[in-house]
Amino acid sequence: MSFVEPLLVWFQSNARELPWRSVQSPYRTWISEIMLQQTQVETVIPYFLRWMVRFLDIQTLADADEQEVLSEWEGLGYYSRARNLHRAAKIIVEELGGQLPSASKVLQRLPGIGPYTAAAIASIAFGEDVAAVDGNIRRVLSRLFDVRVPARSPEGEKLLWGLAEEYLPSGRASEYNQAMMDLGATICLPQKPVCQQCPIAAICQARKLGVQDERPVKLPRKKVPHLTVTAAVISRRGQVLLAQRPKTGLLGGMWEFPGGTLEEEDADLQACLRREILEELGVNLDVHAPFGVYQHAYTHFKITLHAFLCSLPQGETPENLENDDLRWVGVNDLGEFPMGKVDRQIAERLIREWDDDILSS
Repeated sequence: MSFVEPLLVWFQSNARELPWRSVQSPYRTWISEIMLQQTQVETVIPYFLRWMVRFLDIQTLADADEQEVLSEWEGLGYYSRARNLHRAAKIIVEELGGQLPSASKVLQRLPGIGPYTAAAIASIAFGEDVAAVDGNIRRVLSRLFDVRVPARSPEGEKLLWGLAEEYLPSGRASEYNQAMMDLGATICLPQKPVCQQCPIAAICQARKLGVQDERPVKLPRKKVPHLTVTAAVISRRGQVLLAQRPKTGLLGGMWEFPGGTLEEEDADLQACLRREILEELGVNLDVHAPFGVYQHAYTHFKITLHAFLCSLPQGETPENLENDDLRWVGVNDLGEFPMGKVDRQIAERLIREWDDDILSS
């Protein structure tokens, strides 16, 4: 018995109500799929709704300034996604007549679109008969067929994509892919799957063997490095200094309070901060009071950031040695500059607590 027909019957009555489904267009499908990369649906929905108000179509997105795009994306993380969306929109307008390509192979030529995203867009928005395998689908197939190799290994990926394609019903790729996604998101959960409500539980091999909680098989988890980081809130006549990160790499194009990572040779946090500012801005630094400790986890490492209120000695002028830009910014204007999560927390505290005597507090 194939799992496809009962799955599609279930989907007809149980499809999730999502804003990119209620009003469908290739552009909305594209934006939603990029936002959903490594991000939960509940987190994405308000960002998607705001995005569609600000950038209602590809032309509007292509015409926007990158800083506007990053500002709308702020808080969603993985900021290369936003930069790639912007770059892709420009390519579509300038080279493709303003129309998103309908074929998955062509979509993969655009920045930020890999095999899964291309297949999802092509099948959902254009009806192309192509299977897609995301985290939810990977989990469903691993349990359904009791896949015993690590799902994210080369062997596992090849096997799971092959299974997804083997059972793809001709002419119904959109329903099939979305049904698999929804089943993984609502029933075939990572922990404690709701097997008694699953429309294909009767043919799930992992459930028959009682090993559904052990599927998908995972690769050994790597130890996540932890870094201690410092940041300088450098003030001057009611303004603070922001640095814009290089456009390539982590948080590219975002603004931050300058600083850097604690090294073994640093005597303490303040020594670290003075060294980093000398390397980054070419100036000496007067470090005053601590201004909070902030925790954050990125994809491959975690940080504990120590912020300090600082000033520059008389006559010292910062130079832009390592960043894309430097800017003295009024505290009440900090909201206009896109930032990562930790720097935004520092900025929000500054806005709440700022007064002219803050360095002496």
